[in-house]
Amino acid sequence: MRVAGRALGGRSGRSSGGTAGDRGHVPFSVVPNANEDKSSEEKSSEDRPSALSQVQHRAVSELLRVSPVADDLARRFRIAGFSLSLVGGSVRDALLGRLGNDLDFTTDARPQDVLKIVRPWADAVWEVGIAFGTVGCHKNGHVDGTDQTFQIEITTFRSESYDRTSRKPEVAYGDSIEEDLVRRDFTVNAMAVSLPEKTFIDPHGGLRDLAERVLRTPGTPEASFSDDPLRMMRAARFAAQLDFEVAPEVVTAMKAMAERIDIVSAERVRDELNKLVLSAHPRKGLTLLVETGLADRVLPELPALRLERDEHHRHKDVYEHTLIVLEQAMALEEDGPDLTLRLAALLHDIGKPRTRRFEKDGRVSFHHHEVVGAKMTKKRLTALKYSNDMVKDVSRLVELHLRFHGYGTGDWTDSAVRRYVRDAGPLLSLLHKLTRSDCTTRNRRKAAALSRAYDGLEERIAQLQEQEELDAIRPDLDGNEIMKILDIAPGPVVGGAYTFLLEMRLEHGPLGHDRAVEALLEWWRGRREESAEKSQGS
Repeated sequence: MRVAGRALGGRSGRSSGGTAGDRGHVPFSVVPNANEDKSSEEKSSEDRPSALSQVQHRAVSELLRVSPVADDLARRFRIAGFSLSLVGGSVRDALLGRLGNDLDFTTDARPQDVLKIVRPWADAVWEVGIAFGTVGCHKNGHVDGTDQTFQIEITTFRSESYDRTSRKPEVAYGDSIEEDLVRRDFTVNAMAVSLPEKTFIDPHGGLRDLAERVLRTPGTPEASFSDDPLRMMRAARFAAQLDFEVAPEVVTAMKAMAERIDIVSAERVRDELNKLVLSAHPRKGLTLLVETGLADRVLPELPALRLERDEHHRHKDVYEHTLIVLEQAMALEEDGPDLTLRLAALLHDIGKPRTRRFEKDGRVSFHHHEVVGAKMTKKRLTALKYSNDMVKDVSRLVELHLRFHGYGTGDWTDSAVRRYVRDAGPLLSLLHKLTRSDCTTRNRRKAAALSRAYDGLEERIAQLQEQEELDAIRPDLDGNEIMKILDIAPGPVVGGAYTFLLEMRLEHGPLGHDRAVEALLEWWRGRREESAEKSQGS
């Protein structure tokens, strides 16, 4: 690894040194300015930690790790007469010390040439993105003493733009790495490392912005967002994922151009929203969406939670409460980020603006906001093209998030426990987390009481599960047995009998076959007697 003087960005952060002909191209270095005398300005900054030095050390370590695969691929491109560079998020993540096995490359080779190079080399190749100049493949390699699989995407130098009415990018291939980098969304994603020599290319000062943890666009943000309005969503997403600040001029452009997001397909908006919600700092990204007006276009239910509070503050700030619930739900996750739980936390109170009432006694009520909110959730998630299962599960959690409070503070009966478990079904563990997260009161005594009450419910569920099957509560007799015992054909009566037996099961627990038959026959006699009385009365 060579050491260079002005490596990885100069003092200005907007250029990487070099002549006019090779501006922004420098050998990859471990420590900046290691081999040259420092100016007085540079000496004055020696007392503070060098963020650039830290990111460079991390990057070198990460790039060395993937070199066996990346360099081998680059040599094959060079033999074929083409260049290859690691680019975009892969370079950014290498500098952040978190480069995984998903690698993004860019090349001057056209897609058909890329296919000719990678097919003999890769273990699998796919062409789903070839219309946009992208060839994907995966490659098994021995790295760090272990066998690993690398997911690789190779994209031809290109530029994308949107016209004023189209939802699809127009793709044109470019001829230089600089042309490719200037079309990228943010400077921290507009860096490249040419391979195999590992020359760092940073014409827009991305390294400096990375060190300062700020998101800027390579050109003007207005031009960038006009070309691809989805970049406004990406600004919020990267702010949430990386915990970066967004440059003021970028925020200004987002506010001015928010309506441009309307031309982007719901699927692409949904995918960006998912990444934001699943990030480490979703509050940051969601706040940016709300403050710039983007949320009004893609998730209007969220800014609508900023209700005007009455002068006595008799109800919570619903918007702030929602963000706290989301963060508290995240703290309860056990197996990584859970999109269903996080969406439910984000949307659980969206029915409140439509149900708010100021009562005569001065209180504020939101009666049935969970029912209204569930319907609103279904409508919004459907519009954003979520899967049917996701729509159903999130809507159900929103509908059930107050069910616990409906039972009061007394002891839970067996029947109440069974109904709670039955209604939650496979979402029970998520409902536990959502309900606990929904407690944001600052009254410690009240919070402790609610926590104890829910502890009691979970204990009752565990106790009852030891005694009977709760995961799939069913009547003691199925439909076929009901028809045989009552000597009836399929029809509404069978459904009525099944519902009766299910209620018996919920109320009394497992009846056993004989007791269930006895109860069914008694129900049937009563039904027939009632029918006979009606016939006589008519």
